Amino acid sequence: MQVDAVKVRRLYLEVATQIEQQIQSGQIGPGERLPSERDLASRFEVSRPTIREAMIALEIAGLVEIKTGSGIYVLAQTETLAPHSLDDVPGPFEVLEARLLIEPQAASLAAARISKAQLNSIEQAVQIMGDANSSEHQKEQADELFHVTIAQATDNSALASTIKWLWELRNQSALSSRFHQRVRELGVQPYVEEHRKIFNALKLRDPERARTAMHHHISNAIEQDMSVLDLHDNEDD
Repeated sequence: MQVDAVKVRRLYLEVATQIEQQIQSGQIGPGERLPSERDLASRFEVSRPTIREAMIALEIAGLVEIKTGSGIYVLAQTETLAPHSLDDVPGPFEVLEARLLIEPQAASLAAARISKAQLNSIEQAVQIMGDANSSEHQKEQADELFHVTIAQATDNSALASTIKWLWELRNQSALSSRFHQRVRELGVQPYVEEHRKIFNALKLRDPERARTAMHHHISNAIEQDMSVLDLHDNEDD
């Protein structure tokens, strides 16, 4: 007896695949603008972040062009990459949501356990992020070093491994890489002052202050990413 393995796919891939099928079948033609983000979320019965992840997947596949503030337009089809061929990994908003649940508690734990050497590493990372002469790549590396070092400072290998894995997803997934590239193209940079507040709380060895500062930082990142990637949402569509 031969069977196919049962596999639960990511919601954004399900959405992207259905839209891809309509494009390939000619139901949606080149140059047409897709329905608004709100309309798509309602039709597919998913969240708006899921729709944004699906649109990034379609963009990577070469099926659509995203024009921030205008909408998503279908491209003339030449040689494209099927959305379902992308890595079946959590989307960028899923990663951010997981980080919001985990990293504030990690910061709280780290505040009581962090070493002087780790504090120095975190302080240097903040300085690099705030230096106007630092390249984009250097700032990105410093941002990751900041968060991963805090995770290591918990002295909890399970927490440290989990947070490191979330950052690997952010950096290695084609979807997340393109997502964060778009965010940077739209002018969003690591929030230096927010990182500095987290560092100061760790330096004071204040668990609650560290937890609150980290929670505010990641919450703000989610809100800012949602804002800068806001898609055209005309109620008359």
